[in-house]
Amino acid sequence: VWGNNEFGQVGDGTTTNRLAPVQVAGLTGVMTVVAGGGHTVALKNDGTVWAWGNNDSGQIGNETNINRVLTPVQVTGLTGVAAVAAGGRHTVAVKNDGTVWARGNNDSGQLGDGTTVNRLTPVPVPGISGVSALGMAVKYVGGQYSTRVHRGQPGAVEPLRPVPAAKQREALDFLARRA
Repeated sequence: VWGNNEFGQVGDGTTTNRLAPVQVAGLTGVMTVVAGGGHTVALKNDGTVWAWGNNDSGQIGNETNINRVLTPVQVTGLTGVAAVAAGGRHTVAVKNDGTVWARGNNDSGQLGDGTTVNRLTPVPVPGISGVSALGMAVKYVGGQYSTRVHRGQPGAVEPLRPVPAAKQREALDFLARRA
């Protein structure tokens, strides 16, 4: 991992920005890594989820909102995970059974649990099952982020369309200002 490390999102135990890739401290057996707005999430081959970086809203999922988590910690109570996605300050996972679990910032209801309460550990998203993939909206609309899910057989979902480079830059600039 490399780049901005203000919140420890590189995962090397420091807050030093990295211009070249460095090994994430103590993390092996990873099949997927996703980045949010200041936090990073890894899904390991064994179905466990690990996270580090900005945690001001509980997006790491370790029962705290201690702002900087400099090395990976296992997300509390979340196993059997098939896919993960990270938003600005929230994180979502799909378990192998097709259920969706979310944690972190929820000021706009982006966790889907029917509240606007931030969650420090994963909570199930009610009324959703049979999910095969996740996507995070990169677009910032009126102060809100959103989460979308795909139902059906893995690989049978319509792929996400690429976001134009200018829109990606706009979203990343916004996230950097908000962090």
